[in-house]
Amino acid sequence: MAEHDLSGHDPADAADLAQGRLRLDKWLWYARFVKTRSLASKLCGSGSIRLAGTPVTRASQTIRPGDVLTFPLGPHIRVIKVLALAARRGPAPEARALYEDLAPPTPEARLPRI
Repeated sequence: MAEHDLSGHDPADAADLAQGRLRLDKWLWYARFVKTRSLASKLCGSGSIRLAGTPVTRASQTIRPGDVLTFPLGPHIRVIKVLALAARRGPAPEARALYEDLAPPTPEARLPRI
């Protein structure tokens, strides 16, 4: 198990943030695209997320500001540009500041039901 400092944060997060990168599963959870980190990890491992057009198969894939992510979420395909990294999962307004939605979901853009 990883050692944690007294604030409850993983020291590896601080090191990655200092280098301008963060694990994809953590970022998806911090940005509130998924409810739990384990769901974020499963989404990353499913191969359905693309980072700059390349499929991602590991939750430990690192991302940086400026990266573009494409992934299915509910009935929509989301295209998100990473604007910032976070050190914690904050309130929704704070989470919205982490990304720019390049293709906001619309009723017409729903994935077809199979």
